Amino acid sequence: MDLLALADFILVARNGGFGRAARAAERPKATLSRRVAELEAELDLRLFERGGRDLKLTQEGRALFERAGRLLTELEETTAAIASGGEKPRGRLRISAPLLFSQTAMGKIAAGFALRYPEVRLEISTEDRSVDMIEEGFDLVIRVNPDPDDSLVGRAFLRDRLVVVASPDLVRAVDGTAVPAVVRSASDRLAWDVTTPAGRSSITVEPVLALSSLIMVRDAVRAGVGAGRLPVSLVSHDFADSTLVHWGDVEGPEIVLWTLYPSRRLLSARVSAFLDYLKQAFPKGTPDELAVFIGK
Repeated sequence: MDLLALADFILVARNGGFGRAARAAERPKATLSRRVAELEAELDLRLFERGGRDLKLTQEGRALFERAGRLLTELEETTAAIASGGEKPRGRLRISAPLLFSQTAMGKIAAGFALRYPEVRLEISTEDRSVDMIEEGFDLVIRVNPDPDDSLVGRAFLRDRLVVVASPDLVRAVDGTAVPAVVRSASDRLAWDVTTPAGRSSITVEPVLALSSLIMVRDAVRAGVGAGRLPVSLVSHDFADSTLVHWGDVEGPEIVLWTLYPSRRLLSARVSAFLDYLKQAFPKGTPDELAVFIGK
């Protein structure tokens, strides 16, 4: 196989088209098109769906890009490390992180990392959806309780739990009467099962506000509109200040934040440095550590 033609194919796939690849590499578009066509002829496979304005990978093209792209990146990074005499992190590092963690912690994390590794160009995208790391060009993603994925490896670095909280002025009914609640969705359950030092109980709620952001939910709960379910790390300081009171721990699985990446093999110096930085920021990975970090 012509490895130079393979490199050109990966260049076009990463940039999403011959024109963008040509501009990024400052090479003639016709040359890239010819080289990819030669690779397709050599493999007897169609790697791109041509037509319309968009250039899309075929099923075979995607498989080749996912496997060969990682290998080529590892080869480039290994060569660069050898040439520079070390594994000093440098280059672009693209990360996708969930909304709440980004709003509360990623700004400080990104700033500290950038100061420590000035040769790394860090780019962080905030979204709760499950991104396609290969297709969208992410080096690492942070996700909450991710589904198993055989194509990714990773590690848990933070744990949190949900608690029911309310303003001290809001009275918790003891006779099953519904209490006003601030929820994430209008279709949320109308009863919250909680655990307290006195045992298990159920809180009947009547949603009065539906807000998509947990930051908004916390602010509304602080204002006394109703009770809410929130991560304990987000309200620990409110407990200390008596701004909010704790009605119980929500029953169910804990909240676990994971870092995910395509492969442990020849992990880039940039990704390794970021993983180590997170470990230093949250050595125990507890909700209390996150609360302290948020409150700094």
